[in-house]
Amino acid sequence: QVQLVESGGGSAHTGGSLSLSCKTSESFYGFNVMGWYRQGAGNQREPVARISSGGKPNYADSVKGRFTISGDNSKNTVTLRMGSLKPEDTGVYYCGLTTSWDTPVEYWGQGTRVTVSS
Repeated sequence: QVQLVESGGGSAHTGGSLSLSCKTSESFYGFNVMGWYRQGAGNQREPVARISSGGKPNYADSVKGRFTISGDNSKNTVTLRMGSLKPEDTGVYYCGLTTSWDTPVEYWGQGTRVTVSS
């Protein structure tokens, strides 16, 4: 059973920055895509930023140019740096691990809250 441990998040004002990290209990390889999903008021988790095991990132249109995802395979860790934060970035962020861009997430982290106030 793969475990994902998240850290970071918290509160920021509009225009501020926050970082999220996710560490897996085993090697990232074997699961090709890892990333962050946001659950807002609608209770649906949507991908925010994901990265492949080869280092290719993918971003939601709403965060392009503001968020940066990076992976460190040696530390089994993926980091999301969030800048120019907006109130609509508010939500619970979950780390997710899956085998491809199009398959459902197989493993989830416990979630960490991000609150952006104006």
